[in-house]
Amino acid sequence: MEFDLVVRGGTIATAADTYRADIGIRGGRIVAIADTLTAPRMIDADGLLVLPGGIDSHVHIEQPGTDGSMTADDFESGTRAAACGGTTTIMPFALQTAGQSLRESADAYRRRADGKALIDFAIHLIIADPTAQILGQDLPALIRDGYTSFKVYMTYDDLKLDDRQMLDVLAFARREGAMTMIHAENADCISWLTARLAAAGKSAPRFHCASRPGPVEREATHRAVSLAELLDVPMLLVHVSGREAVDEIRRAQARGLRVYAETCPQYLFLAEDDLAVAGFRGAMAVCSPPPRERGNQTAIWDALTTGVFQVFSSDHSPYRYEDSRGKMVAGPNAPFWKIPNGVPGIETRMPLLFDGVSKGRITLQQFVALTATNPARIYGLSGRKGTVAIGADADLALWDPGRERVIRNADLHHDVDYTPYEGIAVKGWPVHVLSRGEIVVRDGQPQDRKGHGRFLRCDLPEAARPLGAGSLPAGLV
Repeated sequence: MEFDLVVRGGTIATAADTYRADIGIRGGRIVAIADTLTAPRMIDADGLLVLPGGIDSHVHIEQPGTDGSMTADDFESGTRAAACGGTTTIMPFALQTAGQSLRESADAYRRRADGKALIDFAIHLIIADPTAQILGQDLPALIRDGYTSFKVYMTYDDLKLDDRQMLDVLAFARREGAMTMIHAENADCISWLTARLAAAGKSAPRFHCASRPGPVEREATHRAVSLAELLDVPMLLVHVSGREAVDEIRRAQARGLRVYAETCPQYLFLAEDDLAVAGFRGAMAVCSPPPRERGNQTAIWDALTTGVFQVFSSDHSPYRYEDSRGKMVAGPNAPFWKIPNGVPGIETRMPLLFDGVSKGRITLQQFVALTATNPARIYGLSGRKGTVAIGADADLALWDPGRERVIRNADLHHDVDYTPYEGIAVKGWPVHVLSRGEIVVRDGQPQDRKGHGRFLRCDLPEAARPLGAGSLPAGLV
């Protein structure tokens, strides 16, 4: 058999196994895995781990805010940074704007990637106005076109849904076999706390944490679980930050509910004191839910180790610090409630978690599952992405497990003027990265592959299929 490229002598790791073999690639896919393969083009992977390219299933790229803000990365800079961190597929969000149909928003967002993306991408939808038109016509058509997951919010005034709307969306997801992602925070609690903090003159970035304490996330998590349980529909809770919410999810999973959960690097490496630095610089770590106290990090690591979390994403929401469309959109001393929410992390996501492998906090198999295999299964990309197997796309990241680096923004490839992880030392970093058999990162440096990335039509994920009738009488869902 002839190959376009052979990856020779590496140690292959999947979510289930580790073994040494060569990988033969042809036409952008893996066509052979064997002891000894040859081709005119070879990559020497001796001493390296050959992992599935990561899937970052929660990123915000080229996404405008209603306050005039704009995320810093476009599809070129965002995918370049992702690839340099070992990620070969990203999943950003198409946000419907006022007066725009869901189809128009999805098509317009997809066009933003034309000619820019270095790696492949799928797109989630954001549902902020679940009208009969959207649920009856727009969404079913979009699902047939490969948009099989969508996100809903329980907070933010311009995005939040009430419980009745949540039930409508979850019932739709059950009927169509789509996956619902939920941002779980209690909007009324946040509004109430913010008003009282404002009245007391407590508006510095550090008070963002006080406006969104753990019980705010716990209550909304419990409510989201209850609504999904009522309809017997799977769903995924995004960017889970605190031990209180983890406890709710663990109890739901123990009852046999298919509640999936995601966490992010900011809840392993940042804490509320990162928002309390002098001046306005705490704005760099403002995100929602916010980082908790330092001790909470242990609870999140434990939940990763014990399988409470299925997905580890970056929630890359990059706003430049010194920018009138970034963190300072409302001025250099704006109150916390006017600071755009989000932190960059698309390039550092996988190295930060891999350091947990190096330190023995999680296994290599757990790392692969959390960063690649599980997102593929949950979002309808299984068989193509997230694994090293014959027939799968040749999306591979070759890691040097012994490479030690200190994270410096000057070394990163995103279009942001800071990283919240500045100065953190990690062990393990990707050396070469392949997207559908094409080298997009060589020796740690991005290659000129602008426009190589393709839009991915997602299948209906098996993870989203309901198992029973829920708690409602037959015929109601």
